[in-house]
Amino acid sequence: MAIPVIDFSKLNGQERAKTLAQIANGCEEWGFFQLVNHGIPEELLERVKKVSSECYKVEREESFKSSKPVKLLNDLLENKSGEKLENLDWEDVFLLHDDNEWPSNLPGFKETMREYRSELRKLAEKVMAVMDENLGLPEGYIKAAFNGGEGLEKAFFGTKISHYPPCPHPELVNGLRAHTDAGGVILLFQDDQVGGLQILKDGQWIDVQPFPNSIVINTGDQIEVLSNGRYKSVWHRVLASPNGNRRSIASFYNPSMEATIAPAAQLVDKANQEVEEGYPKFVFGDYMSVYAEQKFLPKEPRFQAVRAM
Repeated sequence: MAIPVIDFSKLNGQERAKTLAQIANGCEEWGFFQLVNHGIPEELLERVKKVSSECYKVEREESFKSSKPVKLLNDLLENKSGEKLENLDWEDVFLLHDDNEWPSNLPGFKETMREYRSELRKLAEKVMAVMDENLGLPEGYIKAAFNGGEGLEKAFFGTKISHYPPCPHPELVNGLRAHTDAGGVILLFQDDQVGGLQILKDGQWIDVQPFPNSIVINTGDQIEVLSNGRYKSVWHRVLASPNGNRRSIASFYNPSMEATIAPAAQLVDKANQEVEEGYPKFVFGDYMSVYAEQKFLPKEPRFQAVRAM
């Protein structure tokens, strides 16, 4: 079983209806799908690979060797307890967004990542527009909800650059623990050589197959709420591996912290609108406060907790 691979360029041709249906299926049945011919130049993607890998090698690899995961794994092996390290990830990670200081001083890193983020943000908005159309929502609905209103530009767009270095004992540690994503639309540029990303589908863990220069799309918790459960956020994880250094560049188009999130009125059955079991209405910043404590736990209690706030 493989997650859907969809040719995004066909939205603009005679196969538009078929492509819309493929994306609807990706959202409703999988929560993950891969886009090819998405409009981001391959030359730019090659540069992103290059500067990200160089950044890890020059600025971060040495410090990972003395990081907490390495130290705790070594302690575990010394103690011969046979236990698994459950509460941490075998991951080197840093975040880029518009208001933080970017860590890399490598030539070309900032210019390349700025250009890449600009392209990814545009692609995220195109994907959200397709979701609007497939859900029968007004044009621009999801974007406006995330930005706190029509015409505003307050949504958070972050890019997480992760590396999962070779692990000598992958059976004892997670690459990244299983979770659903808190935010809106996630766009992942994953390693095309080193696998490890898996999603949970029908009770089985399924590999997200590496596919050169594709962008993997997945839906976060906020899309689940806005779509009133039509599009579910999906559990996913990264396995540690003894071979290869997996590169993973995930960009998140999330609501602003002040945005109010609730099921779209058009998707709520009026007869059941007051049913307590439905998705709550909340401020995204409140949800993130809960998520920070409960990221690796089931999402349903997060929805209950934020309902009570």
